[in-house]
Amino acid sequence: MIARIGSVFLMGLALVLASSPVRAEWHEASSEHFVIYANESEDEVRLYAENLERYHSAMEEFTGRDLATPSPSNRVKVFAVGSSSDIRKLAGSSGVEGFYLPRAQGSVAFVQQIENKVGHPDLSTVVLLHEYAHHFLSSTDRFAMPLWMNEGAAEFFSSAYFHEDGSVFLGLPSSRRDFTIFWKETEMTAVRELLDMDWPRLSGRVDKSKASFYGRSWLLYHYLSTSEERSGQLRAYWLEVLKGKSSLDAAQSVFGDLGVLERQLNKHFRNRERKSHRVLPEDIDISPITVRRLDDGEVAMKDVRIQLERGVNLPQAQKLVRKARSIAAQYPDNARVLTTLARSEYSAEKDSLAIAAADRALANGEPPRDAYVYAGLARFRQARGLSNPTQRDGAYQNAMEPLTSLQALEDDHIVPLVYAYRAYAERGVAPSNEAKEAFFRAARLAPFDQELWLLTGMIHINDGRIADARAALQPLASNPHGGSKAEQVRNLLAFLSDKPEGQPIELQQAISGYFLSE
Repeated sequence: MIARIGSVFLMGLALVLASSPVRAEWHEASSEHFVIYANESEDEVRLYAENLERYHSAMEEFTGRDLATPSPSNRVKVFAVGSSSDIRKLAGSSGVEGFYLPRAQGSVAFVQQIENKVGHPDLSTVVLLHEYAHHFLSSTDRFAMPLWMNEGAAEFFSSAYFHEDGSVFLGLPSSRRDFTIFWKETEMTAVRELLDMDWPRLSGRVDKSKASFYGRSWLLYHYLSTSEERSGQLRAYWLEVLKGKSSLDAAQSVFGDLGVLERQLNKHFRNRERKSHRVLPEDIDISPITVRRLDDGEVAMKDVRIQLERGVNLPQAQKLVRKARSIAAQYPDNARVLTTLARSEYSAEKDSLAIAAADRALANGEPPRDAYVYAGLARFRQARGLSNPTQRDGAYQNAMEPLTSLQALEDDHIVPLVYAYRAYAERGVAPSNEAKEAFFRAARLAPFDQELWLLTGMIHINDGRIADARAALQPLASNPHGGSKAEQVRNLLAFLSDKPEGQPIELQQAISGYFLSE
């Protein structure tokens, strides 16, 4: 009897195990513009990367903009972290389905579990597509669009539909916004208000018109992009804005009577035969996708890495580093584990330990590029604390060594380019022309990074290159989302208005003070 019960139990257990989903191993998919980490099968992760690349290629085809291939370390990293509750906990905010952090040294996005299906992606991926549209547009044009146009374009692209034949449809109805596009007339965002909206006023809204703003922005962008009778008007409006007109003035001069536009827009919404743009498979260019399985050490350290990629403050870092040390002790020769440990020690302001971990990673096979980064950054922070000028000079030279080695491996990595300049500025020494050019190149590689461009403008001012300074600063001054910083840059441009070309203006102390305040 006992034997029979045992066999029945084992049979039942076998059935349960057979019917339970088996979690795939963690994989990294590496493509031309993305690096994706997910607990999915190799085929699923590869397909997800392919879809993202198809999306990128479709945007290039539609906009006519060509985004230069990013340096390997400057690609967008995507982490599939789990459920919606996992995403919200990581974001530190409720109601978040996914989120994206733009960074000069490689932007990062966080989604839930990846889902590959024909048609519209899952909501978490739609959030990624929306944010990547912003990334794409800001990477191909430094001038920020008016708020409605910026969000309308991102909504237009993020409603992408992936067809099973390999084509991509853009501009389909945004299913998650449909209910917000056309409220009762008293509750929807009117065209005039839409065109004149900025972030401060939108952020202060709590009524339904705030929710309808995104849907109505999508509708207006869609209408102006696809309407034959208004062909070319969207570009003409944008050019007027670039010339210095306000969004509302540019709209009135190009679109004409805004009341007429309002009525046409509402008619366009009711037209269920709205056009979409199909990008054919033969017009989509995807480079090969490489997939590898994460090793046991990387999987054990993945939660630490995800937290570091998200960003931690000092108390959080000091708590997290204890976990990183415990894991690293189990994988003492794993270069990827040691690199994450080095980053964790650096975040906890344990520079000597960060250097030790990074150096161990660098001595172990082919280390991740971040091992060079944190070997250099930790040494830079140590150098700042030295008071003896001779010792400081030697320490800064020593700090540049791993970053110079990194640049030899990856010529367009942002960190060595920026720190080639900082090695001078932090010591109050006039930078070489080579160091300045390195910094300018870093800014060009990260056109969306406003601080790099602000400092580029300041360097030009210091050298008396007033025209170059204006070119660097003007997009910051005209940024409709720039707030007080944009106002400060406008004041700086006003200060430069009567300054002759070739007359240096001393700003070295201000630049050094900015760096040291970080």
